[in-house]
Amino acid sequence: MNKEQLTYFIKKRAYELSFLECGISPSGFLEEEAPNLERWLKNEYHGKMKYMENHFDKRLNPSLLVEEAKSVLTFSYNYFPKKLQNPETYQIAKYAYGEDYHIVIREKLLKLVEEIKVMVGDFAYRVFTDSAPVMERAWAQKSGIGWIGKNSLLLSKKKGSYFFLAEIICDLELVYDNPFKTDHCGSCTRCIDACPTQAINEPRIIDSKKCISYLTIELKDEIGKEFNGKMNDWIFGCDICQDVCPWNRFSTPNSEEKFQPAPHLLNFTKKDWIHLEETTFNKLFKKSAIKRTKFSGLKRNIFMS
Repeated sequence: MNKEQLTYFIKKRAYELSFLECGISPSGFLEEEAPNLERWLKNEYHGKMKYMENHFDKRLNPSLLVEEAKSVLTFSYNYFPKKLQNPETYQIAKYAYGEDYHIVIREKLLKLVEEIKVMVGDFAYRVFTDSAPVMERAWAQKSGIGWIGKNSLLLSKKKGSYFFLAEIICDLELVYDNPFKTDHCGSCTRCIDACPTQAINEPRIIDSKKCISYLTIELKDEIGKEFNGKMNDWIFGCDICQDVCPWNRFSTPNSEEKFQPAPHLLNFTKKDWIHLEETTFNKLFKKSAIKRTKFSGLKRNIFMS
């Protein structure tokens, strides 16, 4: 099987596994991204996410993750829900409506890897689902999936931004896609204007210390009093900068059974969230990304909202 046939096979199977897109880029050092990452860390925009300071070189060079890496395969997977929470209750980010995406998407990628092995034999690879020092949005842009918007998320003209990104880094030589070079945000500043905590310092630069997603998930300490009245009822993550993005008018509901929200989630009232007990929390969110914040963190978030 030559590289053209293998590339066709991989993309065909990716779509059959319900991925929105599969873009492929040659592996290499992310020269343009290096100074931006260094500046972001120097300004301490990562807050208390100390792990962001680790593996600086690995974030920029896939060959330090997979020896002799030749290709970075980037996949996008839709999570936009068919039904939304009641807007009058406490809100959680749409990506957390269903089962934990790390597990769901990783299983699909590993299935694809096994099918590739049948075609070409063993090869060196690693699978990533937001689980290692990989600059996934940079690779997604280099593989032609979309561009990085002013809210720092990857945007697609046809799909919006409500999708997960995942990667396979491997030593297979494949046919590569052209990088996405056009910025279709134009003069729009809706995401910047809508952020209640002013976390978007400048286009594509997020001060995590002010981001509601960081405050409700990553931050383990108490949320600062300066955010009182600014959380807009978000208790796990935040979708404000996506909800206002004009490109998300093209988002369509996902068909992944494991991402469908349980009825209790959509029907929860503020009273239900306030009176939620730890045993019920552990039962309801056993397979959910919401468990990341832990029961104590969720209660903290509710109090701040």
